[in-house]
Amino acid sequence: MLNDEQIAILCDIGQSIAFDDDKHGEVEKLIVQGYVMKDGDLYVLTAKGEKVVEVAAQRRMVLEQARQPSWLVGHEKPTVPNCSGHLS
Repeated sequence: MLNDEQIAILCDIGQSIAFDDDKHGEVEKLIVQGYVMKDGDLYVLTAKGEKVVEVAAQRRMVLEQARQPSWLVGHEKPTVPNCSGHLS
């Protein structure tokens, strides 16, 4: 089971966001577990890693919708949150 920090790292990799040097140990664990692979100098998500990012985004969207007043649901332009919590 992945912890929140590992999921955040997967989201950063999925969005091509650089991560701190102190996270390389966690990235190596994610590689061993099959969530990430190295492509030259870049880290990319595997299908397994992409699935985790997708589920994280879906969960965040459900949480965001639950926070909306019921009278707003269905009356706004739909938005899809990314892993970092920003709506796109």
